[in-house]
Amino acid sequence: MLEIIGLTKKVPGFSLKNITFSVTNEYFVILGPSGAGKTMLLESIAGLRKIDSGRIILNNRDITNLPPEKRNIGFVFQEYALFPHMKVHENIAYGLKVRGVNREERKRKVAEIAKLLEITNTLDKYPNELSGGEKQRVALARALILNPQALLLDEPLSALDAPLRKELRVELRRIHRQFNIPTIHVTHDQIEAFSLADRIGVMNNGELLEIGTPNEIFNSPKTLFVAKFIGFENIFHGKVVEASNGISKIKVDNQIIYAAGEYKGDVIVALRPENIIIMLNKASTSARNVLEGKILDIIDETHVVRILVNTGITFKVIITKNALYKMGLKPGQRVYIAFKASSVKIF
Repeated sequence: MLEIIGLTKKVPGFSLKNITFSVTNEYFVILGPSGAGKTMLLESIAGLRKIDSGRIILNNRDITNLPPEKRNIGFVFQEYALFPHMKVHENIAYGLKVRGVNREERKRKVAEIAKLLEITNTLDKYPNELSGGEKQRVALARALILNPQALLLDEPLSALDAPLRKELRVELRRIHRQFNIPTIHVTHDQIEAFSLADRIGVMNNGELLEIGTPNEIFNSPKTLFVAKFIGFENIFHGKVVEASNGISKIKVDNQIIYAAGEYKGDVIVALRPENIIIMLNKASTSARNVLEGKILDIIDETHVVRILVNTGITFKVIITKNALYKMGLKPGQRVYIAFKASSVKIF
């Protein structure tokens, strides 16, 4: 287990604020926008930055004041940081050489880790002869060959193109299962976070705002920032006008929106665009919210289509291209939108 307790680190104009969390043998993703402090947090855990206060505990050993080489934590940098003048096998073996491991043992371990990461055919190449995916695997091999007790990954897929990112997400999960050590992966990419993580911590402005499973973060965020960041695009200010029998009736401009739960006073209504359906006619539906509106715009987003519907307030709706073609939707068309009260998140 890796435990971070009350970690604080100040630099000019920014600080990590009292960060506390623990990671068992799981894939833990820290998700947040650029500038949130994610990399600084990793560097602090690794010992590359001296923290101002707090403790870092790895497998019941306090490593807070140990230098990086004594912490037994693997670190894969965003730009991989491979030595350009060394061949791949030398890069991978570098840490073992520093530790005084003999040549034959280094050679055996390099061959073993290269086979595991499927980079045996790159061992006699230089880093500038490698693809982005190969460089990433070499950087992972260099970190893992030292048999670390925890692994830190700083935006490891950010430099890769989309198809390769998808392929290597699968590889990272496979490697994690193989080594079964606490792994912290930081990213600003939501797809990356939700496809890799056992748990996710969302970070902004030097604070760890909330932690949960991907399902908890995706469907039930606890803070408005997290809701906005992970895709609750329909955000409206409203006022509760009635609450009874587990349902709140909320006035947003001149619209009424029903939400599960009993609230009072001024609230913020949040709704994911994919939780809204579009209908050509006002059909019978189990959804409590059914509103008539006009399509303002249709935006093609490759795999899906984003539709803006004005019902008095403007809703963003996501549907499949197939649904768009079947319904024959066009800007200016009158439609109905529907969504369940349980899909509405209240802040």
